[in-house]
Amino acid sequence: QVLLVESGGGLVQAGGSLRLSCAASGSIASINTMAWYRQAPGKQRDLVAAISSGGSPNYADSVKGRFTISRDNAKNTVYLQMNNLKPEDTAVYYCYMRKLLYTYWGQGTQVTVSS
Repeated sequence: QVLLVESGGGLVQAGGSLRLSCAASGSIASINTMAWYRQAPGKQRDLVAAISSGGSPNYADSVKGRFTISRDNAKNTVYLQMNNLKPEDTAVYYCYMRKLLYTYWGQGTQVTVSS
């Protein structure tokens, strides 16, 4: 079993920055993909960014150039640096990790961007 604990959400003005963190604990060997998803009210949960075990990132078009995903394998932690935030980035952000055939989700952290 893998437990994911997120931190770093909050309220920020448009143009501001936030950094999300997600730390994994438990049976953490062989974790492959780490990612962040987000879900706005009334909308589906969408991929924001993902990073492979080798460190290769990919991003949703809507956040390219503004968000950066990174991981620290020694700390079993994935980060999401969010710059130049926009009101449309407002959502609950969820951490995701995949280990072999299993997937794990964090509890979600609220990010609210005011205009």
